[in-house]
Amino acid sequence: MDVKKIIIIGSGGHASVIIDAVEKEKKYSIYGIIDPVRPVNTIIYGYRVIGTESVLPTIMKDVHGGILAIGDNWNRKKTAEAIRTLVPGFTFVSVVHPKACISSNVKIGDGTIVMAGTVVNRNAIIGEHCILNTNSSVDHDCILGDFVSIAPGVVLGGNVKVGNSTAVSLGARVIHSVSVGEHTVIGAGSTVVHSIDSYCVAYGTPAKKVRSRKPEDGYL
Repeated sequence: MDVKKIIIIGSGGHASVIIDAVEKEKKYSIYGIIDPVRPVNTIIYGYRVIGTESVLPTIMKDVHGGILAIGDNWNRKKTAEAIRTLVPGFTFVSVVHPKACISSNVKIGDGTIVMAGTVVNRNAIIGEHCILNTNSSVDHDCILGDFVSIAPGVVLGGNVKVGNSTAVSLGARVIHSVSVGEHTVIGAGSTVVHSIDSYCVAYGTPAKKVRSRKPEDGYL
């Protein structure tokens, strides 16, 4: 049985980790890389850059789909929307590193990447195009919206809710049954013990809202 071919959209450091997960999972093979900057035929991480998003309609007969290797939540969302406009029905695949531990009855949305060492416990629901980064932990009954980013070393207690396009930064902790709104950034090393509003930056121990933010504001 032939392994389905996919494309990687993006070529930065995040792409290298996704490529490693794809290679180890062995569910898909990589057809090539889509990138808006690097010249065509550049070899990056062992794969050829085949062009910008504009080439997608011409190669769809050769590929099953792809995954977005874009770390910033807003840019990942805008790129997903652009691709859906360019190629209606484009298949975004999810990738789970074989060294991740995924419990039973977990739902993982299309386009989501689960990195090595990640633990996702029973009944968790992970939205589309999320990043569960290295050694992160998502406990039972958590609900993550779409385009959420959980950084390396983050721990979410049970029944935590994280809104669309929110980023929980490196090593942060969120206690059980707390909600974090959408388009919010939780600062690195923070401890979240109370629910946090949407559209803000919060950090500290305990984490508190420091300022408001717009969805397109950078955070990486």
